[in-house]
Amino acid sequence: MTAATISLTLTTVSAVDDVRAFNRFYTRAAGLLRGGLHRTDWSLAEARVMFELAQRPATEVSDLRRALDVDAGHLSRVLARLERAGVVEREPSPGDRRRQTARLTDAGREAFAELDRAAAEEAGELLSGLDDRARRELAGAMGTIRTLLGDPSRDGRPAIVLRDAEPGDLGWIVELHGRVYAAEYGWDATFEALVARICADFAEQRRPGRDAVWIAEVDGRRSGCVMCVRQDDRTAKLRLLLVDPAARGLGLGTRLVDECVRFAGRAGYEELVLWTNDVLTAARRIYERAGFELAASEPHHSFGHDLVGQTWRLQLR
Repeated sequence: MTAATISLTLTTVSAVDDVRAFNRFYTRAAGLLRGGLHRTDWSLAEARVMFELAQRPATEVSDLRRALDVDAGHLSRVLARLERAGVVEREPSPGDRRRQTARLTDAGREAFAELDRAAAEEAGELLSGLDDRARRELAGAMGTIRTLLGDPSRDGRPAIVLRDAEPGDLGWIVELHGRVYAAEYGWDATFEALVARICADFAEQRRPGRDAVWIAEVDGRRSGCVMCVRQDDRTAKLRLLLVDPAARGLGLGTRLVDECVRFAGRAGYEELVLWTNDVLTAARRIYERAGFELAASEPHHSFGHDLVGQTWRLQLR
């Protein structure tokens, strides 16, 4: 066995242990080990069947089995228990009497509504000790788990949110810029220092309604940023547009620039300007699509490299 194989095996064992530890934790935290689910008399299997049946007037049992990915015999036993309880009824399919459909009875829909309310209350209790940021991070992590493990209901689409900056975000912007530009362009620490000064100036001088910062989140994770600040009474400046490499391809850069342009217009500015470098081709394409025009270029030596700086302008009115 090679060293690479041993390393891969150890990594796999560690991941398996992590998954099993998470499963043990979550089954306890979500109350799945109690006798009845969500403080009701229904088991987890019964509740899942009722949830699926509640999504439509009637469901073919074969479709229900595929949706739940359970053994046909086990599903039949669960349905039989629900029938005896008076919450489910089965009948031959109208299109093929060899097949069965299942549906919730009126009593079943009432029971499901009670179960659904109890589930929402327990989820609320689980989240009650978390602040807004922690809740977004938790939701994002859960979304990532579902996507990586192939949940078809996710359809591969991440949840994207643009929000105002919160405490801690400016430090993250500095870290993101320092890390990404060092890795992709070899820029030295003087660039990170420049970003830190820009963020410090924003924190100290922000004018509500005239200056703003937006953070783009993907599945609850900070993944992009942009800043709009006053240059003078008629001109605003777009600064610090960046998308984390892991979140590229989702259109975050365009959404952030569009939000900055809308804000500048609402704030009463007549013009929006920005300074960038010609090596940042992806960002330049976003600026061009937003209507910015190149106003000036000049060579300079900064961040350990010979660069060509560019000033772009967008007339807002």
